[in-house]
Amino acid sequence: MSDRPRIGIVTISDRARAGTYEDLSGPAIEAALRDYLATECDFERVVVPDEVEQIVEAVQAFAERDCALICTTGGTGPAPRDVTPEAMDEVLDKELPGFGEEMRRASLASGVPTAILSRQTAGIVGRSLCVNLPGKPASVRVCLDAAFPAIPYCIELAGGPILEGNPEVVQVFRPKQG
Repeated sequence: MSDRPRIGIVTISDRARAGTYEDLSGPAIEAALRDYLATECDFERVVVPDEVEQIVEAVQAFAERDCALICTTGGTGPAPRDVTPEAMDEVLDKELPGFGEEMRRASLASGVPTAILSRQTAGIVGRSLCVNLPGKPASVRVCLDAAFPAIPYCIELAGGPILEGNPEVVQVFRPKQG
């Protein structure tokens, strides 16, 4: 087992879980994070159906394995099977709604008028930061572009490891000392 920080990715999709279509959002999250991070991390991915209990179990399992960051993708809309926010209500120790606000703002600015329908959020589970992302691969990058600058510092504040950003790709926010 590596000493490198761990990142967990949970794709929430009945159809991807059933094999009806390929999970493209989970790999899109991993690709974006590999671009953003200068710190080498180990990535783990899982696909679960749109079921509150299974979402909660997947997020808790990643938190128990000390994943610094857990990203979910999918299940954040208003459709009856979209239950990611309900799962977050059960699993988050602290909600951080500013992440969802910023991701919706970025999506609206990029020309996605339905971004207003998204119920994505973020929060702390143990010492892990969990960020909910949309299920559309193109929207994943838009949302991570908006949210990532605050992610490493948030992870530190939650008691997680120090993650360095790749300055050629993203400017990570950390308050100036002194």
